[in-house]
Parts: sequence; structure tokens; C-alpha cells
Amino acid sequence: MPNIIISILLVLVGLIVGIVVMFIFNLIRKNSAVDNADKILENARNEAEKIKKDSILEAKEEINELKIKAGEEIKEKKAEIKESENRLINREENIDRRDQNLQKREISLDEKEQELLNKQKDIQEQEANLEKIKEQEEKKLEEISGYSKEKARQLVMKNVEESMTVEIASYIKEKESEAKLVVDKKSKAMLVESMQRFASDVVEEQTVTVVDLPNDEMKGRIIGREGRNIRTIEAVTGVDLIIDDTPEAIVLSSFDPLRREIARITIETLIKDGRIHPTRIEEIYDKTCKDMKEKIMEYGQNALFELGITKVEPELIELIGKLNFRTSYGQNALKHSVEVAELCGIMAGEIGENVQLAKRAGLLHDIGKAIDHEVEGSHVEIGSNIAKKYKENDVVINAIESHHGDCDATSIISELVAIADALSASRPGARNDSLENYIQRLQALESIANDQKGVDTAFAVQAGREIRVIVKPEEISDLESHKVARDIKNRIEEELQYPGTIKVTVIRETRAIEEAK
Repeated sequence: MPNIIISILLVLVGLIVGIVVMFIFNLIRKNSAVDNADKILENARNEAEKIKKDSILEAKEEINELKIKAGEEIKEKKAEIKESENRLINREENIDRRDQNLQKREISLDEKEQELLNKQKDIQEQEANLEKIKEQEEKKLEEISGYSKEKARQLVMKNVEESMTVEIASYIKEKESEAKLVVDKKSKAMLVESMQRFASDVVEEQTVTVVDLPNDEMKGRIIGREGRNIRTIEAVTGVDLIIDDTPEAIVLSSFDPLRREIARITIETLIKDGRIHPTRIEEIYDKTCKDMKEKIMEYGQNALFELGITKVEPELIELIGKLNFRTSYGQNALKHSVEVAELCGIMAGEIGENVQLAKRAGLLHDIGKAIDHEVEGSHVEIGSNIAKKYKENDVVINAIESHHGDCDATSIISELVAIADALSASRPGARNDSLENYIQRLQALESIANDQKGVDTAFAVQAGREIRVIVKPEEISDLESHKVARDIKNRIEEELQYPGTIKVTVIRETRAIEEAK
């Protein structure tokens, strides 16, 4: 027991001694750390003081450098300001000198202006005096000559007119001779070449169509019981049927080629079908009309293909096709239009104009004839409205309006269309004309020539292609005969309508006859 107590006491004593030792050791460590911290703080303070002193020195040095630089810049600015002041002073001095010069110039100009005013007054006074002297001289001249101013002017004008008439006639003759040497030769060559390069057959349309029959018995079937079949055919087609003694043939008569063509196809279809009665006639006629519309489009498309023209409205193609069933003095309108288009294209190519536009204008120049029997107005007016409706080129519209001289041509192509139209219409056999119209045209030509002053007599020859005028030699001189020819030509162009050209020939001759006895 005592050993245990002693052991316990020893353990307690050991613990106490350990605690005390630990406390003393910690205390010693704490005091040592405090001393180290103080040393560190002291060193830091010393270092901070050193850095502060160095910074102050550097700042002072920078301040001194800045002061030096600022001083130099101030000196430079002061020098620049001084130079600017000197320039301004010089400029002010120059302005003052200019101002003085301008004032002197103004004074000088005022003096010159005053001098000019004085001179102007003197000139006006002199002009007034000259007018008075001129009036006095004119009065003296009138008294001396016995002619007034107006009478003398009339005499002078009369003399000038007489002398100028001869000179003008001579000038006209000279210029016409020069022009004929070049223009006439070139134009004839171009027209002849154009006509040679395009050659088409002359086909004259007639007003009747002959339908061949397989036998004479068919005539009776076409007539029908009590003539009912022939009456139905004539009623629905609008064509007259002539059935005479001609074997195996009947004649269709109508001034409308379209109606005659429809009637011909209708009758030929009825003959092939064999069933000929009023109801069947109407059915065949209706079917033929529908087929004919397609055929009309085909005619229009063929004409466009032949000429190489594109971009045409379908309605306009149909109107072009309808021209195939229109005639003018027996000439097929579509063939005439195609011929005019070809001639226009050839001539346009020769002179460097637009060939396609010329062909288009030539083809459409008579387009109004396609519906002139359906719409009121001339074919020129109708054609112009059609071209405007389908937005054709202004050149095409003007060519339509001017090809008969209804208005002035505004382009070379319009002139070419008029020339080509005259060429196509005036070709031998292209058109037929009645004897009455022929005689009236000749009489009109001779009447225009006989109305001219100094004309003795006139003769229309070569079917109205030439008018020969014989003038009185005692009234018309050789030079004045050219003026007479030109006046007759102008009246013919203004008053008459004719295909092609008309040559005017003025003849003047003097015969001296004596009889020796």
C-alpha cells in the first residue's frame, strides 16, 4: 500500500514538474518571438524611411526636369506668337494699302463713267442731227426723182424679183442636174437591185371560184328539191351559186374571198360526204368556219416565218392571216404585204437601217384592211389603232399612217414602206382598174397641167405614168420651164392618189417660119 501511494505521488510529482517545465519553455519561446518581431518591425521602419527619402529625391529631380521642359516650351510658344503677330501686322498693312488702291480706282472709275455719260449724250445729239439731215436728204431725193419712198421700194423689189426669178430658176436647174447625176442613179440602182433580189409571181384575185363536180347528176343534188339546198347554201355562206350549162362545174360568185373560200370547202365536203340537205349543209358550214380560223392562223404564221419576224401577238397573227382573203384592185393583200416587207428589208439593208424593223413595218402597213369591212374608218386609221393597241414600235405606227401621205414620215423606214408599197402596187398586172377610173385619172393629170400659167397644151401618156406639157415660148423661158415642171409635180403630189411615180416633161420650142416667093 505505501508503495502504491509512493508511486502515485511520484507520478503526480512528475506531472507537476512536466507542466512547470512546459510553461517555462513556452514563456521563453514567447519572449524570443516578441524580440524577433520587434527587430523585423525596426528593420521595416528603417527600409521605409530609406525608400521614402529615395522617392522624394526622384520626385524632386523629375520636377526640375519638367520645369526645364516647360520653360523651353513657353519660350517656343512665345516665339511663335511673336511671329504670328508680325504676320498679322504685315497683313493689316497690305490690306490698308489695297484699300487705298481700291479707293483710288473707284475715284478713277467714277471719273471715266462721267466721261462716258458725256460722250453718250454727245453721240445721241449727233444721231438726232444725222436723222434730221437724213430726212431732209430723203425729201430732196423724192423731190428730185419724183418718186416716193414706198414707190421706189416697190420698183426696186420688182426689179429684184425679176432678176431673182431667172437666178432661182438657174439655181434650181443646176442643183437638179447635180442631184440627178448622183441621187437618181443610186436610187434607180438600189430599186432595181431590190426588185431583182425579190421576185414574186403576179397573182390577180378574181371574184368567182369554180368548183368541179364528179358528174352532172351532182348539180341536181346541190340544187335540191324545189331549190332548197342551193337556197340554204347561199343563205349560210353569203355566196351566189351560178349553175349554168358548163358541164361538171358550178361557179361561186362573191366579192369577199373569205366567204368564197368557206363556201368552196363546204360544197366540196358535201360532195365527198354525199349527204346534201339543209341540216347537213349548216353542220358542214359551222365545221368549215372553225377549221378556217386555224387556217387563217397558219397563213399568218407562214408569212411571219417567211420574213423571219418574231414576237407577234396571236390576235395580230390572225389579222395578218385574214389579209390573205382581202384584195385591193384584185391584188392579194397578204402577198402584197409580204412583198412590201421583203422590198423594205432589202432596201433597209442597202442603206444601213434596221432590217427587221423595216420588214415589220412593211408587213403591217395594210393591216387595217383585215377588218376595214367590220370597223368604220379608212384602213390607215384602223391599222394605226391596231398597231397602237398591240404596242408596236413608233416607227411601225408612223409607217402605217404615212404610207399614203396622210401624215409626214418621221423616219427613213417610213419612206421605204411608201416606196415599196408603190413598187408592189404599180408592177404590171399586179392590179386591175376600171376604164372609167383610168380616164378620170388621165383627165385630172391634164387638168392640173393646163391650169399652169403659160401652158399651151398637155398630154397624159404611158397609162398616166407620164405627163407631157407644151408651154408657150413667148411667155415661158427655158429656165422658167423647170419651175413649171416643179409646180406641176407639187400639185400632183398634193391633189392626186396614184401608185408608183408620174414623170413630168415640159417641152418648149420656138419655130421661125418664112416663105420665099
